[in-house]
Amino acid sequence: MLDAFFLRALAAGLGVALIAGPLGCFIVWRRMAYFGDTMAHAGLLGVALSFLLEVNIMAGVFGVAVCAALALVLLQRQTLLPADALLGILAHSTLALGLVLLAFMAWLRVDLLSYLFGDILAVSWTDVTIVWAGGAAVLAVLLAIWRPLLAATVSPELAAAEGMNPERERLAFMILLAAVIAVAIKIVGILLITSLLIIPAASARRLATGPEVMALVASALGCGAVALGLFASLEFDTPAGPSIVVAALLLFLVTQLRLAARRRPT
Repeated sequence: MLDAFFLRALAAGLGVALIAGPLGCFIVWRRMAYFGDTMAHAGLLGVALSFLLEVNIMAGVFGVAVCAALALVLLQRQTLLPADALLGILAHSTLALGLVLLAFMAWLRVDLLSYLFGDILAVSWTDVTIVWAGGAAVLAVLLAIWRPLLAATVSPELAAAEGMNPERERLAFMILLAAVIAVAIKIVGILLITSLLIIPAASARRLATGPEVMALVASALGCGAVALGLFASLEFDTPAGPSIVVAALLLFLVTQLRLAARRRPT
């Protein structure tokens, strides 16, 4: 019989995986892995500001992540620095600012590891409800903008020629990504959420026959990684968040070995 804390962790992890799968596909298609990492790093600054201003941590992380996305969009309009350099500046600056701000709050005792690597075994049913409700809202919006976002991903020029607004769709996607990071920060942590977004999507890329199928396969692989990681954590007494990411990595390697076996000449 599984304990209640394990069931809560499993429910929360599956909720995050279902959201991360489709969004992760767009990250892979758009080659935005470093961007997702930057927004996740900005999450620590959101945590620090939440404690300073005494606001909800999810709201603080979401606000800072959205501001980081908007700052990147504005900075990319100038041509002095390439996009990867701007992402590097934003990622490390926001992470460092968060750490420095927390250091100045001497009256506060914060378990940084729980925010960096997550504490999924400590989630409550309230957290689970927030994850599933927030996830449902994110997926509803993603479904509504799926066609124009996919068209803008394939070819921004053609999407614009058909009367769509690629820049608006990109901004909407960034806001959805910020929402997922805010929801998932307590589950897998700042440093691991990007892995859960990217690894299942990368695993699903060559197993699917189309974009929609790839999104479903990515969600399924993410759910599999959550279940395997949590049961492995329970069995071997390892950290739950990193165990989930290691399980996702193992699934990725299995898919690659399967593809290699298929390509091997007989």
